[in-house]
Amino acid sequence: MGKITFYEDRNFQGRSYECTGECSDLHSHFRRCNSIRVDSGDWMVYERPGFSGYQYFLRKGEYPDYQKWMGFNDCLRSCRMIPKLQGSHKMLLYERPEFRGQMMELAEDRASLQERVHFHDIYSCNVLDGNWIFYEHPNYRGRQYLVRPGEYKRFNDWGSMSPRVGSIRRITM
Repeated sequence: MGKITFYEDRNFQGRSYECTGECSDLHSHFRRCNSIRVDSGDWMVYERPGFSGYQYFLRKGEYPDYQKWMGFNDCLRSCRMIPKLQGSHKMLLYERPEFRGQMMELAEDRASLQERVHFHDIYSCNVLDGNWIFYEHPNYRGRQYLVRPGEYKRFNDWGSMSPRVGSIRRITM
């Protein structure tokens, strides 16, 4: 079981809300979020209700202001704990929607996807094992997108507005 605490003000001040599971709408618990303490578990927090908008991956630790979790603003409206999956990580990446075009298999982190992949955009993917984070830019920077086991026929299936993926990281224990 995980535990995450949201605070309205920076440095863990102001009104707070403790969460131990998935919450699709945090709006009734706080107006804004300027700091977070993750006591246990891996979490994805979202800018909008219903697990949409900007996504931010958080591990155990303290985040005294929204810039520490690479946030664009102080607005968070939903969260979910990412379950720990045992075993390997494996996904198939495709250069076209609906699993068409060139395909590449991936089983490890890539700080710069363009150095390894012969195509520049990822239009679809099939996550066979493990949880992963897609980053908009190389070196694990920019917008983040959680991809869990399953099929993503188009890039907007993982919440992105663009097929551009700069780096990919496995979520490991």
